[in-house]
Amino acid sequence: MNKRGMMLPCFFAAMALLFGAGSAKAVETVAVDLAVPTITIDHTEINNGGTIKVTGQAQAGKPVYLEVWAEGHDVRANRFDSEKDKETGKRPYIFYLTGEMPAYYKIFVPKEMQAKIDEEKKKGNKWSYSELLKNLGAGDAYAVPAQAKIDRYQSTLMASVIGSRGDLLPVMDEKETRKRSMQLVKARFRSIDNVFTANVDVKPDGTYAAELNIRKGIAPGQYQVVAVVDKQAKSQPATFENKIGFPVMYLANAGTSLNLIYPFLLTLAVAIFGVLMGAGGGFIMNPLLLALFPALPHTVVAGTVTPTVLFSQGSGILNYSKIKFISWKLGCAIGCSMLLGAFIGPKLTEMITLSQFKFAFGWILLILAALMLWQTTPGYLAKNKKEQAILKEFKKRAESSAKGSN
Repeated sequence: MNKRGMMLPCFFAAMALLFGAGSAKAVETVAVDLAVPTITIDHTEINNGGTIKVTGQAQAGKPVYLEVWAEGHDVRANRFDSEKDKETGKRPYIFYLTGEMPAYYKIFVPKEMQAKIDEEKKKGNKWSYSELLKNLGAGDAYAVPAQAKIDRYQSTLMASVIGSRGDLLPVMDEKETRKRSMQLVKARFRSIDNVFTANVDVKPDGTYAAELNIRKGIAPGQYQVVAVVDKQAKSQPATFENKIGFPVMYLANAGTSLNLIYPFLLTLAVAIFGVLMGAGGGFIMNPLLLALFPALPHTVVAGTVTPTVLFSQGSGILNYSKIKFISWKLGCAIGCSMLLGAFIGPKLTEMITLSQFKFAFGWILLILAALMLWQTTPGYLAKNKKEQAILKEFKKRAESSAKGSN
């Protein structure tokens, strides 16, 4: 009897411990579930950009960030580091390159943080992606570009001349890769407004809402949206699709979509004027494309314009040869020099920024324009009687050739 009396309290104590542990575990599970943000989007399809409304629930009292990126459309991003190191005082001359940058990438932050974005904009081209990310407290939301594979090359001037990026350096660790990926994000998207927007409205109870204004001209296909509170508190991705149709086409190496009618009409006008000046029109197309279509990377513009000049140059050569305006000896001599320059140029293009490209190109055009304008002045023409005779002879040949074709 005494033994039974002793066993009953032990039995009830064991049961209490068992159920108590189970209850504690259940409470813990509920707490974890509440820590994970929820996310809902109002529709799953847009046509060449549009607005997606995002709502959800997160932990009360904490900021919510939205990471948005293009899924399955990666583009190239590169950066040439020639800035003097603060510690050593030396210039590293390292070229960073990745082919895994999302064609579209943006972090939406709480609207109260707009002042911090505006403050960073005051720095102009000197703004820092990593510093702004830190000031916004959005480091945990930065995930997708940090996973990109980045190659780096020790570059030299001689390597550029022979068409090489330099020697491939060892693979970077995770921390260094994350740091360099942020620099590549800036190099790729250039503007703060392209990578950050402050419009997430977070309520005291943890509910949040935001309107994602997705610009026109982005890549078609699937896009992912993830709500982030911290490293452990991230929602499941919500997915929407961006659709495009002709005449809008996606340019894979540029990472942007473009209505082809506008560059077609622009090129038609430029080609007529370019051939008139004895050129293919590339020197005119380059700055116009950069000004009218800023989403196009300058490297892609330079590379695309070069082969397209062949069309206008081919027809121009044919017509100029008919009226005997071509000096083949001079043309072949100049052509050999152009072959060498065309070999070096593309490698140098990928190592300079858009602002450096515009600065150099602008000065070249200004010098050429000033030179041609000077050659049309009465004083210059009076001193160059031979040039006047050549112009008269060319005019005579053109008139006789026109009569012969009729």
